[in-house]
Amino acid sequence: MRIFLIGLMGSGKTTIGRRLAARTGWPYLDNDTLVREAAGRTAPEIEDAGGVAALHEAELAAFEHALTIAPPVIIGVAGFVVMDPALRARMREAGKVVWLRARPETLRTRVGEGGGRRDDATSIDWIQDVVDERSPVYEGAADITIDVDRARPRLVVDEIVRRLGIEPDQAEASATSSS
Repeated sequence: MRIFLIGLMGSGKTTIGRRLAARTGWPYLDNDTLVREAAGRTAPEIEDAGGVAALHEAELAAFEHALTIAPPVIIGVAGFVVMDPALRARMREAGKVVWLRARPETLRTRVGEGGGRRDDATSIDWIQDVVDERSPVYEGAADITIDVDRARPRLVVDEIVRRLGIEPDQAEASATSSS
């Protein structure tokens, strides 16, 4: 099984991905990490140097690489991938999609000062616009939607495991057989 985590900046993809990996024993592939490994620079550095098109190229390369990793695996996905119809279809064909949905106010609080994020990530107006634009697409892409505004990460992971039917024995067996 492949689990794709989608959600806006601040929704908790990295936190939930790491905790889900610890729970299942499956690897977690974080988009930002994959982009940095492939390009040798962070996403904001890529965007500063080459613009949005260069960032999307790096995110596409990260997604393509993630798809080459044999399941079971957990993958944090860039928004660009989710918004592209062809890439979204490939993601849905390759695994289960979990949308970590959060209100704009929650996202703004979690982004904080925006360190390591795009410049406009701290603007509540920008966040609201992105939520309005992406929510219908994310909803259509998701096999499972989990509201994360007030949920502790452990409870979000519990919900993902329960709703995907990942039994502790399956997670342990997958972790053991991939070692």
